Amino acid sequence: MASISSEKARSTTTSVPSKSVIENQTGLRPLSGNRSQLPNTIPPATQCSYAACYCEENVFKICQNLKDNFENELDKCYAVFVSNKKRVVPLWRQKAGRDEEKLVIWDYHVIFIYRPDDRTLVYDLDSELPFPTYFHKYVTETFRTDAILNPEYHRIFRVVPATIFLQNFASDRRHMRKDDGSWLKPPPAYPCISNSSSAHNLDEFISMDGSSGFGEVLSLTDFVKKFHLR
Repeated sequence: MASISSEKARSTTTSVPSKSVIENQTGLRPLSGNRSQLPNTIPPATQCSYAACYCEENVFKICQNLKDNFENELDKCYAVFVSNKKRVVPLWRQKAGRDEEKLVIWDYHVIFIYRPDDRTLVYDLDSELPFPTYFHKYVTETFRTDAILNPEYHRIFRVVPATIFLQNFASDRRHMRKDDGSWLKPPPAYPCISNSSSAHNLDEFISMDGSSGFGEVLSLTDFVKKFHLR
């Protein structure tokens, strides 16, 4: 998962109804069955590069693996940053959650979206949901609705095409260091991700200012409209 306030996830006692931003789920296919076999372009979770609290790098590695093995599929994929101005975003069904509903308030999170055909699949290594999960199910159970949340908790999404993400993302992991220089969480074993133009631009991706940065910035409603096929 991404870096979180006070070095650990913050729980909340806010009562949240089961209402979702997606009300109609008819006509949706299960992941099993001949017509909806999972694409083999993305490895199972157990074979993905993973470091707790480094979700942006976990997604980068999924994109990188796809480029190395199925480059023609990259234009169907997105890295999606979830945050807001105050960097307080409630997400449910997270492995780090402590209550029954596994609710966590992160400062940001990053997921991977893949549209191999008429389906939209979400890959989240920090979720209790299957890897992958259909978009409608993931949104319903993870984001629920903004309607019952204070505006400061509303989730905003920066949707970045995978190719652009691979070309431009950089992180020297400074956000994961304490004041004394020690790590909040152990970093991945591989070197920091950088490119010819930047050694660290993570904040540009976490920022939900739609007038700058990479990709497009969307509200939860517009995010659903973009990816949920009715």
